[in-house]
Amino acid sequence: MESRIHIHPDICNGRPVIAGTRIPVQTVMEFLGSGDSIEEVIE
Repeated sequence: MESRIHIHPDICNGRPVIAGTRIPVQTVMEFLGSGDSIEEVIE
């Protein structure tokens, strides 16, 4: 199974990102933690 989270030193200073994007996992978690739905985050 292919990972949906990638870590690469040349992308976002090695922070975990959503595969195929430069969106940090931390950013997604912050949106979800503030009450946004998954649908809102995807938009």
